[in-house]
Amino acid sequence: MGSHRRLAPSGFDRGSAAAVGLLSVAAAVLGAVPATAAPAAPRDDRRADVDRLHTEAEQATEAYNKADARTDALRKAIGTAQDSIARQQERINSMRDALGSLAGAQYRSGGIDPSLALLLSADPDEYLDRASVLDRISTRQAGELRELRQAMRDLAQDRAEAAGKLAELEKSRKAVAAHKKTVERKLAKARALLNSLPDDERAGYERGSRSGREDLTALTGAGGPASGRAGAAFAAARSALGKPYVWGANGPTGFDCSGLTQWAYAQAGVGLPRTSQAQSGTGRRVSLSEARPGDLVAYRDDASHIGMYAGNGQVIHAPYPGAPVRYDPVGMMPVSSITRV
Repeated sequence: MGSHRRLAPSGFDRGSAAAVGLLSVAAAVLGAVPATAAPAAPRDDRRADVDRLHTEAEQATEAYNKADARTDALRKAIGTAQDSIARQQERINSMRDALGSLAGAQYRSGGIDPSLALLLSADPDEYLDRASVLDRISTRQAGELRELRQAMRDLAQDRAEAAGKLAELEKSRKAVAAHKKTVERKLAKARALLNSLPDDERAGYERGSRSGREDLTALTGAGGPASGRAGAAFAAARSALGKPYVWGANGPTGFDCSGLTQWAYAQAGVGLPRTSQAQSGTGRRVSLSEARPGDLVAYRDDASHIGMYAGNGQVIHAPYPGAPVRYDPVGMMPVSSITRV
């Protein structure tokens, strides 16, 4: 069998071999990438955008709730102030009438020089008695005048404060309208993005929970409610399972996140503030490992979402439009605080 010496490749041949090798590696790498990778990224981006818009809409909803609660409080304060002003005005009118009667009696009985009246009087004793009465009337009249002047000052101050509250009410109404438009705009955009997803992905998104964080789920306690009122509130929240998310609503047929917890505790006879931020500051803070059913779980650094701990590493909450009140993992989002009411 003959042997043949292989010739050393020329520069061109070496370059060609290297190029072929690189092409082979590139082909292998490309072959390892699934064919669906390219179109998946935009869909993932759209789902992320939907989550972002829901978060922003929820933050705007809480701002709306805060402005709306402020508007209600101002309406009540203005109503109380107007009632007080009306009563003060009636009192002032009565005081004026009384002073007018006193002044008329004084004029009729002592409207001439006292020394002349004494000379003309047929009965000096009667005159002296009448003069004593007039003196008492004058003293009383002076007191009534001072009281009237103070009442008029108080009335003017109350009217000024009521006018300020009316101006603040108008600003609050405008803030409510602005927040409402923001929420509606973001929710409409989120719905449009959801509708742009394929049917199976959209159904999966609307059916599934937010991204869970199992590392937190393992830390949660499993005891019963911390108190009777917490148990009653938890039972009320469970009765709302399946009811729709309605932004700005606090039951009984629909809820936003803080509306659900406010309504649930109201059924237990406990009044909670309207917003999730305010609710997270009510009561005593506990750790996640101490959480009991009925405790309030606030999410994100700004506490713009809130739910109720249900035990076994879950919360009951009103998630977002299109998703009913339901159970989700307690670690679905970063927990900012847990409050025991």
